Amino acid sequence: QVQLVESGGGLVQAGGPLSLSCAASGSISSFYVMVWYRQAPGKQRESVASITRGGNENYADSVKGRFTISRDNAKNTVYLQMNSLKPEDTAVYSCAARRSIIGLNDYWGQGTQVTVSS
Repeated sequence: QVQLVESGGGLVQAGGPLSLSCAASGSISSFYVMVWYRQAPGKQRESVASITRGGNENYADSVKGRFTISRDNAKNTVYLQMNSLKPEDTAVYSCAARRSIIGLNDYWGQGTQVTVSS
């Protein structure tokens, strides 16, 4: 069993940066992909950014050019650097880990709240 713990959320003004971390209790190298999701009130959860074991990154169109995902296998941690934040980025951000190329995620974190004020 692997636990994922997110941190770094908080309140930030529009245009500002925020960095999130997702620390795993076990090795993240065993996972094919690590994914950051977000869910805003009244909206469906959406995938924000993902990074594969090989380092391939993928981003939602809404965050391209503003968010950067990275992973540190030695620290078993995945990061999400968020710049130029907008009020519409306000959501609960969660990380997830998946061993397979497709299918359901194997593990989820509890999430961290990000609030962007205008």
